[in-house]
Amino acid sequence: MHILYTAMRFGFFSVEGLQSGHLITVFVSVLLSTLMLPLLRTVGLRAFSMASESYSSGTHSAAFVTCPNEQVAKDLARGMVEKKLAACVNIIPKITSIYQWQGKIEEDNEVLLMIKTRSSKVSALAEYVRSNHPYEVAEVISLPIDQGNPPYLKWLGEGVPE
Repeated sequence: MHILYTAMRFGFFSVEGLQSGHLITVFVSVLLSTLMLPLLRTVGLRAFSMASESYSSGTHSAAFVTCPNEQVAKDLARGMVEKKLAACVNIIPKITSIYQWQGKIEEDNEVLLMIKTRSSKVSALAEYVRSNHPYEVAEVISLPIDQGNPPYLKWLGEGVPE
């Protein structure tokens, strides 16, 4: 009732207004505001946490490797994660690659690996792929990660130590 008294004192509404149903409106508004406070606090803290994490552009990279089949893809992916060359490897099945090889246009069904790693580990990752991949010339390309979800990038860095 202290809130109602203060509102009346500053002229927000009169006693007559309270009698005509405004009391219910004020009560519902105060109740909803009180109930929303924990939710707004949680959302605000999460937004602050995401904004306050620092990330240096290019610290991490996304690398791509094509594989002839799912078993080769799984074996390579598991080895990369076990050796801490990658924090996560997504296996994307059923891609079609069209390329030129030994003077002929080729078309093959392949599996794509999308690898998240530290940029400083790309050379070691490429060496691992060359040593374990069945292709004569294995594709290993990488792109630096400019931005991302700070908690995810932090997790990625923890999973692939320097």
